[in-house]
Amino acid sequence: MKKPFLSVVIPAYNEEINLKRGVLDSVYEYLKDKDFTWEVIVSNDASRDDTSLIVKKYTKKYPNFILIDQPVNLGKGGNVISGMSNATGQYILFTDMDQSTPIDQFDKFLPYFNKGVDIVIGSRAGRPGQSPIRKLMAYGFASLRNLILRLPYKDTQCGFKAFKSEAIKSIIPKMKVFGNKQNSGKGSVTAGFDLEILYIARKLKLKVAEVPVEWYEYGERKEVNPIKDSYEGLRDLIKVRLNAIQGRYK
Repeated sequence: MKKPFLSVVIPAYNEEINLKRGVLDSVYEYLKDKDFTWEVIVSNDASRDDTSLIVKKYTKKYPNFILIDQPVNLGKGGNVISGMSNATGQYILFTDMDQSTPIDQFDKFLPYFNKGVDIVIGSRAGRPGQSPIRKLMAYGFASLRNLILRLPYKDTQCGFKAFKSEAIKSIIPKMKVFGNKQNSGKGSVTAGFDLEILYIARKLKLKVAEVPVEWYEYGERKEVNPIKDSYEGLRDLIKVRLNAIQGRYK
């Protein structure tokens, strides 16, 4: 069977509310008229609500929709990596279930891939709807990220990134902090997995483009804990840096 042009990987953890407001319908409506082949992989991180049951209805309705039920909580990082590891497309797009960045923003990415870029990451401007504390957290994290890892990007944490298949599948085996077998906690945001991916991409000299995308916060996310997330973000930054110092990303 010929592999699809695009794999869309959507992590899920207790997403019943978002699913009921039709986020997967919007994903399907975008993809159904495209002139390329595609698959949608929903990676369910051992949700405790009806996420799995609802997604199963979509897989029955649309053959291109695939559900992966994780047997244990991997946290967002491990869950996304697991989904991308199972993707078969030439290009793999990771997008959040709430569609804060609408999937049609992928149209902005295609020209960059056509120019030979390996990875395209979304960059949010203004962050409308986000609370002051979340904006403060983002600013603080960006400052630490630039200081500790020297990644030259404005926004490493946007949940909208796309990869050439060979690019992400060359990165995953080198990941030390995150991976599809590593547990980072129930529903944990695990900001560090984006950083580890992008840090390894630089070590591999992959071409990365950062593209402005639409973004809106659909209410405060249930998994956000300012103190806990700030601590874990700093911890992950340090872990990636220590691995780099020890030469573990060669």
